[in-house]
Amino acid sequence: MPGRWSTPWYTNLVTREPGQPSLPPLGRSTTRSDLVAASLKTAILSGELKPDEVLVERRIAELLGVSKTPVREALISLTSTGLLTSTRNRGIAVRRLGAEDVRRIYEMRMLLEPWATARAASDGGFDPTEARRALDDAARFVEADDQVRLSLANRGFHRALYSTCPNDMVVSALDDLQDLTALGTVSLLWEQWPTWRRELDEHREILRAVERRRPDEAEDLLRRHIGRSITRLTTAEPSSSAELAPSGSVAGLDTHRSLVDRR
Repeated sequence: MPGRWSTPWYTNLVTREPGQPSLPPLGRSTTRSDLVAASLKTAILSGELKPDEVLVERRIAELLGVSKTPVREALISLTSTGLLTSTRNRGIAVRRLGAEDVRRIYEMRMLLEPWATARAASDGGFDPTEARRALDDAARFVEADDQVRLSLANRGFHRALYSTCPNDMVVSALDDLQDLTALGTVSLLWEQWPTWRRELDEHREILRAVERRRPDEAEDLLRRHIGRSITRLTTAEPSSSAELAPSGSVAGLDTHRSLVDRR
């Protein structure tokens, strides 16, 4: 007799009990572990899985209708990108970013992203369609005060700018940094500094420079755009417990809700 968590992995919906986080259904990819990683990443960046939320292979496997092996591989992969972290009890949890973590992420972006965007602008292969769509989405989410979706739209906008850079290693590194940026923006940056309207205007300026194939201008605008966040993180006094948390900390794991509470 099928168990209550035996929903096939290829169905359109993943069922959940009341109070249990949902996971997006699995789509098409080359491996099952890729599919699981993509589903977990979407759940993390959309806020379905919260910082400090504990993840365990068996429960995720039941939710997604797969064996534990691809789940284990996906957890290892997401830990290597920084979205997950090991807990003191040798479990895996969604990473909680502190102010120092986010500052370092932005510093890494500062080193790579302006250059990659300038290369994309100068090579002539840039298609503005995705960037414009992301900006349109962002404008709607600003008006709706939907910060989670706005953060994801901003992530899509930035990726649309640098993704045609001919250096695949830089693009891959920036993809991971953008995931971490989305994780830290809503929970930390925007709680302290609600700058999303100004950032939307800055994004429009950057896109105009790229569309007009002005790589130096695009690089300068993006450098200043990222630099403003670094300045805020460097000079402002922390005013929330999120910022006071140690870098990479996973406080509160014993009391936080878990994806595997019902064992």
